[in-house]
Amino acid sequence: MPKFVIERDLPGAGNLTKEQLHGIATKSCAVIKGLGPTINWVHSYVTPDKIYCVYIAPNEEILREHARQGGFPANRISEVKHMIDPTTAG
Repeated sequence: MPKFVIERDLPGAGNLTKEQLHGIATKSCAVIKGLGPTINWVHSYVTPDKIYCVYIAPNEEILREHARQGGFPANRISEVKHMIDPTTAG
């Protein structure tokens, strides 16, 4: 199943409290549960003004529906074509 990176513009994201992040994660998980087993949130990276989320899903449309239902921005959704790391260098 394809893997995607979602870029979410969220000014001040890096200043969100533990409680606020908990609320966002709880809402995301509830929406995922309602959408069914084909969407899987892997993890997210919180930066000063954005959140980058990694998902496994059948298509971009279900990720846009997740964002719509959750009230989350989904400014850019990119399908991961390859993964590289230091072991790629051989």
